[in-house]
Amino acid sequence: MARDLQPPGFRFYPTEEELVAFYLPTKLEGRRDDLHRVIPVVNVYDHEPWQLPDKAAELCNKDTEQWFFFVPKQEREVLGGKPSRTTTSGYWKATGSPTYVYSSTSKVIGVKRTMVFYQGNSSKGKKTKWKMNEYRTINEELDATNTFFIPKLRNELSLCRVYIVSGRIRAFDRRPLR
Repeated sequence: MARDLQPPGFRFYPTEEELVAFYLPTKLEGRRDDLHRVIPVVNVYDHEPWQLPDKAAELCNKDTEQWFFFVPKQEREVLGGKPSRTTTSGYWKATGSPTYVYSSTSKVIGVKRTMVFYQGNSSKGKKTKWKMNEYRTINEELDATNTFFIPKLRNELSLCRVYIVSGRIRAFDRRPLR
């Protein structure tokens, strides 16, 4: 029972590389049964952003800054359509272009898309301080001649980091100073 308690000072603060190279592939391949204790499977688009901290995993639910979720591909995406990013009170709007996530060896390992939550409908939405980074991992496959790898985006599951803009500089892909 004692080992189930969080140690003093515990904080789940993964880098982008860890999210894309470890957590997402581990979940996609079903290699760990206890991963839901850190990152649960939640369709974030079924909830308002301010409801999501209560949906966080048991080992991270006390975090006041960021929350992580595995988000399954929506049925309309499976059928070839665009994902619906609307909630009851607003919508998530993608900002900018997707960017690559790099490993520590400068290899492209995934893609990140940043979104902002707007309250209201798309014509009169009001921007909020809620943001989300959506990560997808790249699966490398050999080409037909088995001479080089072809990167292919894995879309069946994404990993989302939801947070509130605090006005401070964020460097999610870096460890905090010790």
